[in-house]
Amino acid sequence: MAIGAQKIEYEVLEGWEQLPEGWSFTEVVGVGVDSKDRVYVFSRGEHPLIVFDKEGKFLDAWGEGVFKRPHGVFMTPQDELYLVDDAAHTVHQFTTGGEPVRKIGDGKGSDTGYIPQQAPVAREAGPFNWVTNVAVTPTGEIYASDGYGNARVHKFSAAGEHLFSWGRPGSGPGEFNLPHSVALDSQGLVYVCDRENSRVQIFSPDGEFLREWNWVNRPCDIFIDGQDNIYIAELGFVFARNAGPHLNFMADPPEGHSPIARMTMTNPDGEIQLQLGGEDPVLPGNFITPHGIWADSRGDLYIGEVVAASGAAKQLAPLTAQCFQKFMRKEK
Repeated sequence: MAIGAQKIEYEVLEGWEQLPEGWSFTEVVGVGVDSKDRVYVFSRGEHPLIVFDKEGKFLDAWGEGVFKRPHGVFMTPQDELYLVDDAAHTVHQFTTGGEPVRKIGDGKGSDTGYIPQQAPVAREAGPFNWVTNVAVTPTGEIYASDGYGNARVHKFSAAGEHLFSWGRPGSGPGEFNLPHSVALDSQGLVYVCDRENSRVQIFSPDGEFLREWNWVNRPCDIFIDGQDNIYIAELGFVFARNAGPHLNFMADPPEGHSPIARMTMTNPDGEIQLQLGGEDPVLPGNFITPHGIWADSRGDLYIGEVVAASGAAKQLAPLTAQCFQKFMRKEK
């Protein structure tokens, strides 16, 4: 359905997920895939974590009553599952069967001046204030993007000890307006979705600013596979444009940007290989508000969307807005 510079092609699989009767995601904030290509869908529905096999068969569900507001997902190659609860200012580690391993964060927002619905981030501070996502190095160190109520990236040791942080509110190099997700490539470079500055910033492992990509449309999530293919879920400007006094959202796309929501695949040099998404957001294969992304071992994509928090579900009613799609990578 969409072909890029290297003739990569994907087909959307409608109705792939086989939810139990009467179940709903409500909206999907993140997704991860384990070493057996089992798919872990993190949602804001009644059952926060739902597991499927690669064919879409329902396998398991857990997490009821654990999370205040689900947000981000990271799965390590060793099948260590990290789930981020932004409103609770915490990062949870679980086994893939749902057993808790540890929690990072004391549940209290750090002092940034941020007050939901009242005041924006006034200054940077320590972990966490509405943390958004994490990425884990091969040796277990953790980078966290922090987030709605802060303007920083934090690094932790494998034992969970806070090592250092960088960033502050603003739009200059190394500054952030809603660092929404973080990812690592094979060289250890740190990619940060600086969502409301509509760019991806790239740093050394020690937080030194290296470069930025400013062609993205409000990047929400970023996934980097073992071949350093980079997949970016871009929220766009069609929905989720209204913000209260506590959030400084971009109201309109920067000059030269398309307003549509999309998925972009690029290489580490920022050269675009493929884009998915079109002008009509409700059509299969297009996007309303893409928020979480992951790819499995064969390159199939799983993309979740925040159709409730963005107001899109209400705006599109009585139409039921899709909030999760699988894209099958087709053979060349």
